Amino acid sequence: MPAKRLGTKRKILEAAAEIAREAGPGNLALDAVAAKAGVSKGGLLYHFPSKNKLLEAVVEVFLRSFEEMLFERQRAKQNRPDSLLEAYLDLFVEDHDRKRPPPSGLLAALAENPDFFAPVRCSERQFLDRVRDNASDPAMALIVFLAIQGMRNMNLLNLDVMTDEEFQEAVAKLKSILDDMTERCMPACAGGGLKTA
Repeated sequence: MPAKRLGTKRKILEAAAEIAREAGPGNLALDAVAAKAGVSKGGLLYHFPSKNKLLEAVVEVFLRSFEEMLFERQRAKQNRPDSLLEAYLDLFVEDHDRKRPPPSGLLAALAENPDFFAPVRCSERQFLDRVRDNASDPAMALIVFLAIQGMRNMNLLNLDVMTDEEFQEAVAKLKSILDDMTERCMPACAGGGLKTA
């Protein structure tokens, strides 16, 4: 696809996410997205023939970009045991510390069409399988995963009730659990006893 068309699609998707963040997921109108992106409504419809198609693309972009960030982080940790879960926690903490807003475009898509839950659910299931495959203690990895998911979802739904001190306390405990998992694994992992997919 030509670079100009890719750039236009990206601008439209960014505009959709920004409007959802500013005005709320229920106020994602195609006219507003087109104006924010600096394209005509016809130009928007050329790339995304319906609101459903636009929202479907918002979900796909969110899932793909998050996957790419995780892949880079895990690779930086040499794919060692528990590195995927550590990467997941690192990204979550960075988003929190930067006061980065939750992915409102994703929430808008899910609110508009519950069918979009299917690819998100599938992606989350595949991610959890990879976390467990990479874990030195799959059961404990599941618990850490669920704790991070709980905090992420509280933020996504604007239900975060933790103080900054409580957040830091929770993160420190999760990091301590991950450190303990990796430390206990050292003898077995050195002998090739863990699959690190």
